[in-house]
Amino acid sequence: MRGHDWINTLLPDEIIVEIFRLLDSKSSRDACSLVCTRWLRLERLTRAAIRIGASGSPDLFVHLLAARFSNVTTVHIDERFSVTVPTFGRRRTRDNSSLSDKNGTASADGGFDSHCLSDSGLAALAKGFPKLEKLRLIWCSNVTSNGLSSLARECTSLKSLDLQGCYVGDQGLAAVGQCCKQLEDLNLRFCEGLTDTGLVELVLGVGKSLKSLGVAACAKITDVSMEAVGLHCRSLDTLSLDSEYIHNRGLLAVIKGCPHLKVLKLQCVNLSDDALEVVGTSCLSLELLALYSFQRFTDKGLCAIGNGCKKLKNLILSDCYFISEKGLEAIATGCKELTHLEVNGCHNIGSSGLESVGKSCQHLTELALLYSQKIGDVGLLEVGQGCKLLQALHLVDCSSIGDEAMYGIASGCRNLKKLHIRRCYEIGNKGIVAVGQHCKLLTDLSIRFCDRVGDEALIAIAEGCSLHNLNVSGCHQIGDAGVIAIARGCPQLCYLDVSVLQNLGDMAMAELGEHCPLLKEIVLSHCRQITDVGLAHLVKSCTMLESCHMVYCSGITSSGVATVVSSCPNIKKVLVEKWKVSQRTKRRAGSIISYLCVDL
Repeated sequence: MRGHDWINTLLPDEIIVEIFRLLDSKSSRDACSLVCTRWLRLERLTRAAIRIGASGSPDLFVHLLAARFSNVTTVHIDERFSVTVPTFGRRRTRDNSSLSDKNGTASADGGFDSHCLSDSGLAALAKGFPKLEKLRLIWCSNVTSNGLSSLARECTSLKSLDLQGCYVGDQGLAAVGQCCKQLEDLNLRFCEGLTDTGLVELVLGVGKSLKSLGVAACAKITDVSMEAVGLHCRSLDTLSLDSEYIHNRGLLAVIKGCPHLKVLKLQCVNLSDDALEVVGTSCLSLELLALYSFQRFTDKGLCAIGNGCKKLKNLILSDCYFISEKGLEAIATGCKELTHLEVNGCHNIGSSGLESVGKSCQHLTELALLYSQKIGDVGLLEVGQGCKLLQALHLVDCSSIGDEAMYGIASGCRNLKKLHIRRCYEIGNKGIVAVGQHCKLLTDLSIRFCDRVGDEALIAIAEGCSLHNLNVSGCHQIGDAGVIAIARGCPQLCYLDVSVLQNLGDMAMAELGEHCPLLKEIVLSHCRQITDVGLAHLVKSCTMLESCHMVYCSGITSSGVATVVSSCPNIKKVLVEKWKVSQRTKRRAGSIISYLCVDL
């Protein structure tokens, strides 16, 4: 092909665009866009989604993106996270303050926050992306009803709208209801400017299409809005409520008026068992139920769910202090299609409730037990015997669960792929060795601050499993022998956290560098025996490394930090004490590396 451009000569635009769409990563598409101006133009046509963080001039940023990417249907703007962007022709005054050009949004006196998207920026977004279907505006505090109204008039095909943290008012929400007749998904979280008036106006306009609604921390949205939802949103299948201003009356109106509810998430202190009983009798299609921080729910309400919601697959119980094993038994015996169960901080649920799950819920694939002090080995042994399809197990601060339970899980649940354990002090080498011997599909293992787990456990894991992610932070008995075994036995390792391992040294780092070329993230903080020598061996072959945390590693100096920066072409983040970063290293790193500096 030397001297001839056969691709551009023979292939039409449509074929090249389709090829670009089939590329599996953004980096691959970016590389193609650098080949020639034609490929740059065509690659831009394949971009359907863009994400924007807080920038120095967000309105102008939106203008530029809209001019370049005409087929975008999804825009995500999150002003909690900053991005580095060019100055876009802004000039500096003598006192180094920034002045926007004619398209900018900031003034030199600081009277307007230039780091936040404004109404004019939102209007530009609407005109620039007329095909927009999904928009997320996260904490865009300068956006008001005027901007939202402009968006609604231009983007009539909008299907999903997230206004978390935006101070929009009723007028803007009403405009969405009038213009966006295809709206299916609406999230109103921390929208303090909204009242019942706005939400009622919206459901009057889009009630027939609305399928998902989330309301949280909106003090002026009450039962009145929920009654309107119940009257007009017959197709609603997902409802998430987090409010102290919504009572049984409002929820009951939604339940009776929306017979197709499949997902129900509730964190409302003024709801009681009466509401749950109606859920059990009316929401026969319910698949996910999440109850958070309920002081008034008891086993009575959960029994009603078990009796009526036979299609329930996912149950989350968080800080429900008056629910006991009796309620969980009712769920287990009544909802046999259950696949996901999380019990978090429900201190009255004991082992017998989990035993019922093990006996009745054979389709369970994920189990999370957090701060469940009353659940012991007996419950997990039953899960091991009955839940053969279990793929993920999370245990946090479960002081009554030990090696016997882990052996039962390992021998019975051969499909286990993810195991996360934190501060379960009765679990030691015996339980983890059993996991290594029986769970050959395990790829994600996290054992944090389990004092009885040592090198023997990691050696067994390395012999039996091919890990991609490993976290053994705070397991003080683990040293070089265990990590060396992992390095040799798990060449696919991508993520490793060995922080606070006082017995870990340079030998383990050298083995990781030699055997784990795919490593992308490593956390070495508080490992005092690791030195610059070990770090040099690590980065010599781990050229894909993107993140390295090494705070309070007394053996690592500014020379070691410089080695990481200079040897890892893909490095994006280094966490290290400020005094260890030399001026030369800062200059070399430039803007591609993000420093989180910690002073001693």
